[in-house]
Amino acid sequence: MSNPSPEETAGGAATAPGRTAVATLAGTTLEWYDFFLYGTAAALIFDKQFFPSLSPTAGTLAAFSTLAVGFVARPLGGLVFGHFGDRIGRKATLVVSLMMMGIGSTLIGAIPNYDSIGFWAPVLLVLLRIVQGIGLGGEGAGATLMSMEHAPKGKRNLYAGFPQMGTPAGLVLANIIFLVTNSLMGDNAFTSWGWRIPFLLSFVLVAVG
Repeated sequence: MSNPSPEETAGGAATAPGRTAVATLAGTTLEWYDFFLYGTAAALIFDKQFFPSLSPTAGTLAAFSTLAVGFVARPLGGLVFGHFGDRIGRKATLVVSLMMMGIGSTLIGAIPNYDSIGFWAPVLLVLLRIVQGIGLGGEGAGATLMSMEHAPKGKRNLYAGFPQMGTPAGLVLANIIFLVTNSLMGDNAFTSWGWRIPFLLSFVLVAVG
């Protein structure tokens, strides 16, 4: 006797695989939006906001160092969320990872800069970047597995590709929102506080996701 497919166990809903594929694509897109948004800000803004006491070159290197922290934290997120995904279910862990990424990005948009709180500004930035990395590490593999597990017979590779499309989609979305925000504001206003708007929008995107 063969085991029932995921869509059969869900009540025989024919659209269950499609809903899962779209959900994992949306979640991955939002995760990478937040992740790549940080990279854009690190290149353009963070040296002035969080490392003004350093030279322009050193400040840029320090900003990119905080960007690298997120990539270092990703394997940890994969281990933690992979463990709990097997025990409590991938849907729950994916929701948690999405919340971690979105809340982390929103808080980055709310961090006071170096002129306001000094040394603690870059410290908080690094801590929130670690949260982002852990969240992304937990979301990536889990979304791919969830798409495969709910795919119709013979289409596992096709459905596993939906989460992978979220990487370029998130990159494009992050750059478009950053570009539009910059275009609608003057350079001084954008450098001073306007850069925070794309990060604060993460809260809205997480609610939609």
